[in-house]
Amino acid sequence: MSTTDKTAVPDITPGARRSRAPSWGMGVLTGSRGPALGLLALCVVFFIATPHFLTQNNLLNILDQAVVLGLLALGMTAVIVMGGIDLSVGAVLALASMTLGWLSHEAGWPVWASALAAVAVGGACGLANGLGITFTKLPPFIATLAMMSIARGLANVITDGQQIVGFPDWFDNLSVTRYLGVFTVTTLVLIVLYLAGWAYLRYRAGGRALYAIGGSAEVARLAGINVRRTTVAAYAVTGLLAGLAGVFLTMRLDSSQPSVGTGYELDTIAAVVIGGASLSGGVGSVTGTVFGVLIIGVLRNGLNLLGVSPFVQQIVIGVVIALAVMLDVLRRRESR
Repeated sequence: MSTTDKTAVPDITPGARRSRAPSWGMGVLTGSRGPALGLLALCVVFFIATPHFLTQNNLLNILDQAVVLGLLALGMTAVIVMGGIDLSVGAVLALASMTLGWLSHEAGWPVWASALAAVAVGGACGLANGLGITFTKLPPFIATLAMMSIARGLANVITDGQQIVGFPDWFDNLSVTRYLGVFTVTTLVLIVLYLAGWAYLRYRAGGRALYAIGGSAEVARLAGINVRRTTVAAYAVTGLLAGLAGVFLTMRLDSSQPSVGTGYELDTIAAVVIGGASLSGGVGSVTGTVFGVLIIGVLRNGLNLLGVSPFVQQIVIGVVIALAVMLDVLRRRESR
């Protein structure tokens, strides 16, 4: 069967066809309308609850804190749209951070080279996830759960569980110095990557292939899509973004810690699902993920301002995930 007519993918795959209009049509006015309204309502609630919420410093703090989660969620969007899941992103982030710290402090590498190596380590972990899922036929849940344990273990083995502290000022300033009084270098990188991700899913055949695989991997294969290659690539990119998130978090903390990223996989999945993606695959958008990331960021920030315990915050996030999945189930039932 010919593989040249890839523009036909969205028309062949029901899952992809369902997702096109809400994912990209009018953004906030269609598939992202719910998350956008939810974010607005959340901001109103915290504005009323605490006078410290709607201040310039606090809003910029939310933006800065959203960078790491935003990178993880961007990769997770592609994976979930494809019908997969990645539980290893938090552990891969920690491994990348420790790789950066060890290479720069112990091996004597330049910080910039250590950072590139850290991102490459994240990509290697993602590649291993993809190969495990496609060639050994491991379920995504099991393959990425195993990688979560392996990566977290390696992060601790590198320095026997000890943190590495102290990086050059120029490195730390990339996450601190603001341009136009708003954007740091890390924030600008995140914005560029989200624009690239949006354009790829919207205009490229490879992006539409992700929706097709999420709708039905077998139908996508019959349509001429290389399902294995696309799956491996999606997980590898997710790993690269997790590695970059590890580098950015190291900048922010001015240290490499093997315990960082614990629980980040929960927030990442929550952001993507709250943004309108379906855990069944075939539905989701970068636009929705932006709102999902901001909702998680605003929710945690607002609860912190109100003095809510971090343990209670985990309960709140869990409830939000359950509600988002319930709404997705109801939406899919109505569409049948």
